[in-house]
Amino acid sequence: MLEIAIGAIIVALIFDFVNGFNDSANSVATVIGTRVLKPLQAVSLSAIANFIGPFVFGVAVATTIAKGIVSFEDITVYMIVGGLAGAIGWSSLCTYFGLPISNSHSLIGGIMGAGIAGLGFEKLVYGGLTKVFAGIVIAPVGGFIFGLLLTGLIITVFATRKPAIVNKSFGRLQIISSAWFALTHGANDGQKTMGIIALILFSAGLTPEFEMPLWVIFAAATAMGLGTFFGGYKVIKTLGVKVTRLRPYQGFAAETGGGLMLAIFAVFGIPASTTHAITGTIMGSGAARRKRAVRWGVGRQIIFAWIITIPGSAVLGIAGTYLIHLFV
Repeated sequence: MLEIAIGAIIVALIFDFVNGFNDSANSVATVIGTRVLKPLQAVSLSAIANFIGPFVFGVAVATTIAKGIVSFEDITVYMIVGGLAGAIGWSSLCTYFGLPISNSHSLIGGIMGAGIAGLGFEKLVYGGLTKVFAGIVIAPVGGFIFGLLLTGLIITVFATRKPAIVNKSFGRLQIISSAWFALTHGANDGQKTMGIIALILFSAGLTPEFEMPLWVIFAAATAMGLGTFFGGYKVIKTLGVKVTRLRPYQGFAAETGGGLMLAIFAVFGIPASTTHAITGTIMGSGAARRKRAVRWGVGRQIIFAWIITIPGSAVLGIAGTYLIHLFV
């Protein structure tokens, strides 16, 4: 069982790397899209902030992931591996096609699928899933509102200033807001793999009760940081350029608003989608300038990817779990 648990932990860390790889766009797309930082500078800053994030906001999200999807007392290591396989497969597929999907929901869908395949629907934790699905709605809507209001406030306050001065000032501030969003991204998304690894340790009987060892936090944060550094530039292009053309003050508003959403979710243990949050704030920031500034067709494609993520990764999780059980 020890060898299987080690293998499962390695798979979880691979997912964390893929998560950072896809979600690198979330924390650096705006600062690249406004041309404040070059891609290498942006992803380096983001990688460091992503690493630090999980050490700042506690482990409430990790606990939700471990205990709030499938009954943690009944799930097995084999099911966890099957769920991770589904999540990795779905995230990799969407990254290849440049779709900024929610890796959080890929993981949730994968674990749900594994739980359904191995235990049945009755072992799903519907209270925890209600929190997850509430976050699906709140993150993009709240992000849009935050982006719209913050951008509107900036436009109102600095309406009489010269555009060149405003762009230069917010260009500098955007470096801070980009790091802030990356910090909250690491705090929320970094915790998800921690919860899975802690669940693996408990399911394999390697820990007498559910707990979060320091080495688990460090390992997950490292994998997230490395994935961010080597991130997916197709997704960066989609969020940073295709959704709307951003100016530095809009990028600042989008990152600040998105970070606020994620910080609130991290405190309350809601496994938020960083993709939902930043896409919502980007669209809100663009719409604050004028409605036509947002390419709503691209937004609809992104929303479609969100809708199919949990079902798609759940199907792959079911398939992965059944496949594993054929050989076990």
